[in-house]
Formats: sequence, C-alpha cells, structure tokens
Amino acid sequence: MLDPATMRLRNNIILAVLVAGAALAAAAQQPAAPAVIATTPASQAVPAQTVPLAVDRDPVRAPEGTVAAPATGPVNKEGPGYRIVTDVEEVVLNATVLNGSQIVQTLTKDDFQVYEDGVKQSLLSFQHTDLPVSIGLVIDNSGSMYRKRPSVNKSALDLITASNPSDEAFVVNFSDEAFIDCDFTADINKLRDGLSHIDSRGGTALYDAVVASADHLVEQGKRPKQVLVLITDGDDNASTLNLEQTIHRVQELSGPVIYTIGLLFGDEMTRAKVRHARRSLELLSGETGGMAFFPKSIEEVDQIAAEVARDIRSQYTLGYHSTKPTSVPGFRRIEVTAETKGMGKLTVRTRTGYFPVVPKQKQTAEVTK
Repeated sequence: MLDPATMRLRNNIILAVLVAGAALAAAAQQPAAPAVIATTPASQAVPAQTVPLAVDRDPVRAPEGTVAAPATGPVNKEGPGYRIVTDVEEVVLNATVLNGSQIVQTLTKDDFQVYEDGVKQSLLSFQHTDLPVSIGLVIDNSGSMYRKRPSVNKSALDLITASNPSDEAFVVNFSDEAFIDCDFTADINKLRDGLSHIDSRGGTALYDAVVASADHLVEQGKRPKQVLVLITDGDDNASTLNLEQTIHRVQELSGPVIYTIGLLFGDEMTRAKVRHARRSLELLSGETGGMAFFPKSIEEVDQIAAEVARDIRSQYTLGYHSTKPTSVPGFRRIEVTAETKGMGKLTVRTRTGYFPVVPKQKQTAEVTK
C-alpha cells in the first residue's frame, strides 16, 4: 500500500501524461497552413488546395497537401511485366512530336534537347514504348449533358478499348459534385457501368472535379504514365477553385497529362461563354502537355477519342536530373525541342513546367502486363 504523498505524486504524473496526450492529439488534427507558390514566375501566388471526391456516392476526401507524383525512370521489360525504377529527383516528361499535323515516331535520344529555365539539361533516360497508362475519365454530368451522354459514353469506352490491355482506368461523373462511379479497373464492363450513372442535373464544378481526379490518379494510379480525359459541354460555374489554382495544383503533382474535349456547340451558350470555356480547356491541356479538342457535333467525338488514344500511345518519355537543386523552390519552366535530318521544323508538345519535390528515397515498382 502506497502512502498518501506517493499516491498524490503518482496521480499527478498520470494526469499530466493524459493532458499532454490530449494536447498532442488536438494539435495533430489541426490542418497545416497551405503552401503559397506562384504558378509561373509572372503569376500571383495561390494556395495549394484539394477538393473532396466522393467514391461510389460515399464521401472520401482527396489527399491533403502536396502529393509527390511517382517520377518514372527507366522502364524495362522483365518476363511477363515491366520493372519501373523510379527516382524522385528525376524529372520525367511525356512528349508528343509533330511534323505539321503528323506524329513523328522515329526520333532517337540525341534528337531531343531539354531546357529548364533556359539552361540545357542532360537526358538520363529515353523511352519510346507503348507503356501502360492510368487513365481518369472525367465526364460532365450536368443537366445540359443529358442528351449527349450516350454518345460520349460510347466514345470513352472506345478510347479504352483502343488502348494497351495493361491500362487501368476510373470514371468520375461530375456536376456540382464529383463522384468516382468506377474505381481503377481494366474491366470494360465495370467502366461501362460507371459511365451509365447518368444523373444530369445541377451546375458544372469542372475545376474541382479536375483537381480531385488528379489527386486520386497520382495517389492510386499504378501505371508508368498518367492521363486525365475531360469531356464537358460548358464552362465552370460551381467550383471552389479557379482556373489558375487548378493548373497550379496539377503542376504540383508533376505528372497527369490532361486531354480536354469541349462540346461547345448548341444554342444554350453565348459567344462570350464559348470563348471563355475554350480558353480554359486549352490552358488546362496546354500547361500539362495534352490537347484540347472542340468538335462541331456529337458525331465527331468518337473520332477524337481515337485520336487521343493514338496520341497517348505515340509519346516519347524523357528523363533528366535538374541542374538546379531540389531545395530551390518555385515553378520551373520547361522547353523541349527536337530536330533530325530530312524533316523540317518539328513541334514538341509536353508539360510547360513543374514544382520541385524534395527527394525522400529511390523506389521500385512492378507493373504486370
């Protein structure tokens, strides 16, 4: 039996421990202050934000804070799958090369030059292989899309069918909220079911849907390349984020390429709205290395989906270590050029830049084919 003085001392110690534990738990639940980094050297700084993304109609939040995309280094064919050696210090670019309107697929590593903030970089890795892709199908489900969805769904499925059998895809339907109606799968029937969740109503929270889908793609995607295909018939009118914040967030992730298909025809949109929506979609695609398409009718969407699939399959993958330390913050502007004998001026389409991610460790991953 402890004497009264010892008992009081023991109880005081226990109470102090409990109070300290409660204080630590409360502090851990407080959100960290958002980082503020400029999208480009000339733009105003905007906070890094995330947007909730519901899964199968159940609320699940997108990852919080800055998520480092898995930088993909050399991809080697080993047995039945690919072995991907990733290096978080390596900057990886997926690039499409055009001679006029024709895709060029005969270039070598020595035909490319990469510049970061005006300084030439040395290429460490080079691939021109049909690598497996993680694809997010982000489809407008607002009220104005009701009559267009059957044709859009068919085109989206045709895009997946024309892709590598090792690709994986997920479906996000969005109006004023975004829902994952089919998570990552290679099963075309599951993707068809996800696309069939048509509940066309409400506004168009396009930017929120893009950010949440990009977060999910980077956090959960398992393939070497990552792509978002966004199909919408209007401008954003319901998001908590604006266009600059959306581009900033995707550039922080250092990975997803965004292809946009704007169904900007019909009597419901004014010329001013069409111009604004077109500019927004062109910036989303252009800043991430993708393409923006604007069909004149719903019948053209299937052809565009085939073109997107062909573009994804034809890309070069370039990797380099920046001459600038990763500890130096801020947006880094990228320019890639290509030239070879027998061809005129070539156009290279890739992302315009990135934000550096502080390296933690080198990693390896397996991709089953």
